[in-house]
Amino acid sequence: MMVKDGIDGTSVEGAEDMPYAIPNVQVELHTTQSAVPTLWWRSVGHSHTAFVVESFVDELAHATGKDPLDLRRQLLVGKDRHLGVLELAAAKAGYGKPLPTGHAHGLAVHFSFNSYAAMVLEVSLEGGLPKVHKATCAVDCGSTINPDTVKAQLEGAVGFALTAALYSEISLADGRVQQSNFHDYRMLRIGEMPVVDVHIVPSELPPTGVGEPGVPPVAPALGNALFRLLGKRVRRLPVRAEDLR
Repeated sequence: MMVKDGIDGTSVEGAEDMPYAIPNVQVELHTTQSAVPTLWWRSVGHSHTAFVVESFVDELAHATGKDPLDLRRQLLVGKDRHLGVLELAAAKAGYGKPLPTGHAHGLAVHFSFNSYAAMVLEVSLEGGLPKVHKATCAVDCGSTINPDTVKAQLEGAVGFALTAALYSEISLADGRVQQSNFHDYRMLRIGEMPVVDVHIVPSELPPTGVGEPGVPPVAPALGNALFRLLGKRVRRLPVRAEDLR
């Protein structure tokens, strides 16, 4: 039903319609054939396309000697709602201001389910592994009926997305899944949950999604912060200790 002209739209959403003013863009899709059935998860294709797009925009910033926020400002000309959440999250996080030694900010912005979400993560390394201290989120989801519901969804999205970015790997050996329960399929624990600061853009537009838009910007914001700390780019998820050495 969702495949058109041989392309599954849920595989490329968030990439083929990226908001940046880049004149030449090519998005390719290679659909693998696997005997293992796979289906969607929270935020569907946006979960991986946001990671790729927002990580690459940070790479562009580094390659051109620009701050990642400044480059996004240049490339989001005319994208007022993207810029609105990005500027709000950056301001509330104190982006650009001094952080404790060994801490770094990473940011990302993404549009999904008709809502705009930006994320700034404050990250350090403890024992060679990422430690997320604070997540500052901004969301533009049209009119807000119940702000507490919106905040709860964003808070949950941060926990879900960090679990996926740091731990949720399913591996196979001799044709069998190795993980069997939560003792070997790691989840984010309460002591690892960062402070989550949610800011909602006032709006009189019709309400849009809040259940999924908070997930996509988390992983790229994490990877972008790790690049600032280590000078190494995270190119696969979940984050592995060997990729950070």
